[in-house]
Amino acid sequence: MREGRGVALMVKRKKWGNCLAIVLLSVLCLVFLIPFFLMILTSLKSMPEILASRFVWKPEKWLFANYIEAMKKGDWEVYFANTFIVTVITVAISLVLNSMAGYGFARIPFRGRDVLFFFTLTGMMIPQQITMIPVFVNLKNFPLAGGNDLLGHGGTGMINTYAGLVIPYIAGAFGVFLCRQFYMNFPVSLDDAAKIDGCSRFMAYFRIYLPLSKPILATLAVLKASQTWNDYLWPLIMVNNNEKMTVQVAVISKFTTEYSIQWNLLMAATALVILPLLILFLFTQKYFVEGIVATGIKG
Repeated sequence: MREGRGVALMVKRKKWGNCLAIVLLSVLCLVFLIPFFLMILTSLKSMPEILASRFVWKPEKWLFANYIEAMKKGDWEVYFANTFIVTVITVAISLVLNSMAGYGFARIPFRGRDVLFFFTLTGMMIPQQITMIPVFVNLKNFPLAGGNDLLGHGGTGMINTYAGLVIPYIAGAFGVFLCRQFYMNFPVSLDDAAKIDGCSRFMAYFRIYLPLSKPILATLAVLKASQTWNDYLWPLIMVNNNEKMTVQVAVISKFTTEYSIQWNLLMAATALVILPLLILFLFTQKYFVEGIVATGIKG
């Protein structure tokens, strides 16, 4: 009798705990959605309503034409195409490099592996702003690029090129760390079985580990795509013409001047710019969650 009451009490407590967790997560979700709600709301207002002394929640007239007008200010087909090209190339190369490096650190024993991995992790502790100027100088003076000679002089290097926008993103300590943690979860017997079957290290990576890497690769793809697509500072430094401009630079440059900001058009363009990332996350959400969980499990 007592055991039955104890079990019932535990079930009841678990039920109330789940309800409390759902309520808290729902509240947090609403809090995180407020900026998106205000962005959409602002994109449908007129400028007098935005600049009014009192906050206007509901616009007098829903100006969906703001989205059309925003897309008329500039060559947005070019901006989206540039950003898409840079993001796709960056994600593709990054997945290969980071997964191979993570596999090497996790599954291949060699002298100095832990020390080398420690120095790799220091890259996560260095802010991008510290390395930005040296990277820019190196890319500008890259030999035989953009009219440069063998010593890297006389031309523009990789300025205003896709390569200049892609190279700083393709590798990163965080991606190596994620992949290494994921590959650490597999048992040693998997390597032994691959070795018995005659697989080399590369064949084991390509035929065994890579097909099992969908969760972590999807996670890394979402994170890397978000970083590349949303970056403003590096494209602003590396590109100074309209032909290679990315969407983040265009959003700021096309709707802001020294004296005014077209907030409704700016918010409309911002809503359209973040739409591809939302679609990407919706399609990869399942694998994204699995990848985040898997990198925190020790096996």
